[in-house]
Amino acid sequence: MQVRHNALESARVAANKVLSDKYGETGYKLSIRPYPHIILRENKMIATAGADRLQEGMRRAFGKPTGRAARIDVGQEILSISVKEDGVETGLKACATARTKLPMKTKVWVEEVQMDEMPASPTDSAPITTPSPITVTPEHELEEEPLAAQSPAGE
Repeated sequence: MQVRHNALESARVAANKVLSDKYGETGYKLSIRPYPHIILRENKMIATAGADRLQEGMRRAFGKPTGRAARIDVGQEILSISVKEDGVETGLKACATARTKLPMKTKVWVEEVQMDEMPASPTDSAPITTPSPITVTPEHELEEEPLAAQSPAGE
């Protein structure tokens, strides 16, 4: 599914507003996981009298860029929020607010992360897929267990 950059930004602003009212600017970490790489284009057609002399139909119909979108798969993280243990309720409220801005049904996952598992700084070697405490993912055709909580087949 493609989600336009407007929707991602709107979800970020809505969640950020709820969190910053409670914790200020430094009491949480909010990140949008997908990046809108896909360029959306539109071949504008004129629909008035005499327009057939001004346009050439589908010839050279590459179009002009009108926006960007991110391709999101089922089960992929869209928004992740890291808060302290006493801030889970506020994090859930921020996720609920952000969910209303997205054009799909989403599901919220809450995971507890031990402090020794979290990297001390962004420059430390930590995989990008490090689980975060609160995650918004698309709900459509989602399996019963969250993807991060499943164990490999051999274990």
